[in-house]
Amino acid sequence: MSSSKQIGIFCGSFNPIHIGHTALANYLCEFEGLDELWFMVTPHNPIKHSADLWDDEFRLRLVKSATGDYSKFKASDFEFKLPKPSYTINTLEELHKAYPDSKFHLIIGSDNWHLFPRWKQSEDIIANYSIIIYPRLGYDVDATQLPSTVRLSAAPVFEISSTFIREALKDGKDIRCMLHPEVYKQIKEWM
Repeated sequence: MSSSKQIGIFCGSFNPIHIGHTALANYLCEFEGLDELWFMVTPHNPIKHSADLWDDEFRLRLVKSATGDYSKFKASDFEFKLPKPSYTINTLEELHKAYPDSKFHLIIGSDNWHLFPRWKQSEDIIANYSIIIYPRLGYDVDATQLPSTVRLSAAPVFEISSTFIREALKDGKDIRCMLHPEVYKQIKEWM
């Protein structure tokens, strides 16, 4: 009997994707047993107004550029095809239907874990799916208090934010070392 593929689901706007995202994902694949990690680009939610959110297809293209040279990474537009607004429970249920032989692990930051009770059907997610929490500064999690389906990653803390990247780019800073070279090139051409 073959074991199911262990796939991490890293949902986010990736506005833009940066080395903090890819370094964390790389750690989870190499040190925490994931066979693959899917960067699930979250589409613009038409209900929310967000002038700072870049075009869906552009963000997806940047994720493909940042992840294409590592075989365990996959850029995914899976949520683009789902009804809006996009809720994590719906994404996980649809992934399970589409890929029944894979085991999905939701990857969230410890900041989101603190808000998790507010998520739609959070109890169902905990009951039916695996969750991996990665550390964020200022949001400690007591691993001894976690449900059996939830585990705390030992990943290093990567405190680079997409907001910081966008602001630095707007201010004309050369931050090429914080982005995949191809991502930096495409953003500079786009701006």
